[in-house]
Amino acid sequence: MRTERNLTRRLDRVFARLDREPERPAHIDVPRMSRHRVVLFTATLAFYLAIVWAVMITSWLVRLDWQVMFFRPYQQWPQIHAFLDYYVVLGQRGPTAVMVAAWLGWRSWRQHTLRPLLTLATSLLLLNITVGAAKYGMGRLGPHYATVIGSNEMGLGGDIFPSGHTANAVVTWGILAYLASTPRARRWLSALSAITSLGVGLTTVYLGTHWLSDVLLGWAAGLLILLALPWFEPLIARAETALFDLRDRWRARRGRPVPEPVVPVTPVVLRPRGAPAEQPAPAREPVAMTRASRGPAHLAPGPHMTRSERTPVTPVGSRRPPHADRLPRGTSQPARPVTGA
Repeated sequence: MRTERNLTRRLDRVFARLDREPERPAHIDVPRMSRHRVVLFTATLAFYLAIVWAVMITSWLVRLDWQVMFFRPYQQWPQIHAFLDYYVVLGQRGPTAVMVAAWLGWRSWRQHTLRPLLTLATSLLLLNITVGAAKYGMGRLGPHYATVIGSNEMGLGGDIFPSGHTANAVVTWGILAYLASTPRARRWLSALSAITSLGVGLTTVYLGTHWLSDVLLGWAAGLLILLALPWFEPLIARAETALFDLRDRWRARRGRPVPEPVVPVTPVVLRPRGAPAEQPAPAREPVAMTRASRGPAHLAPGPHMTRSERTPVTPVGSRRPPHADRLPRGTSQPARPVTGA
């Protein structure tokens, strides 16, 4: 019975913490299409087209594909085969999309914004359109279905070029870095997503399901989608506004109260003890006087009296007894009688 009470209290604390004022979407950094990002996008696009051209003309890259295929990495290192069978799941569309959508859904609910989920949906839609069109447009066969040794296996009805596992790993895990709220988290998540997608791509080469050039093109395809996302931010914002308006109309039809918009509050800047104030305190607004102003405290009413005319007052708690024979200053003291010797 006591254990159930403790569990109930802990759950109440958790929900009370979640019910606090969420982080306002206005404070979240939305990436912009900067000049640096445009340069990276252009360079990645050039790399993408170079890989496609190298495979189309059956260059040295195709010969490297066949050499790696004949090397058969899964036979060279069979002891890691079982582990990589599970690791390659990090590049499959269904499991990764569910895991990332669950995390971004919690963030959307916590921050009262649909931007994380809408950004994920936009990136996956772009991934399906671009990578799917390239796969079926070039029709390359995989290593297990190759027909002629040394050929590029293009236009034979395959769907292997570029690697969907690699592109999906780049986009799905890279979207976490794209939506990070701090620069430090963005750097760490970018490195983690790069390592994960690199491992997924090399795992497909190890298992023999993709050519090495498929993996290179998959990395470029996923990176192009992440770099192009800032161009779709205005569309994501309009979609979010439309969905919230639809929700408000639906609530109004059912007679439910429409939630008021959150008014941004000026954050309080905390400083350590003893630190000087960086900004001056805001000036107070003038307050109307409701009663007559009193005179200065040092001006007492009535006629002014000199210090010698004031009655001496012994302070409270003083050990010095009052002297009745003490005269004010400025008066002559009577002469003492002279006694004879």
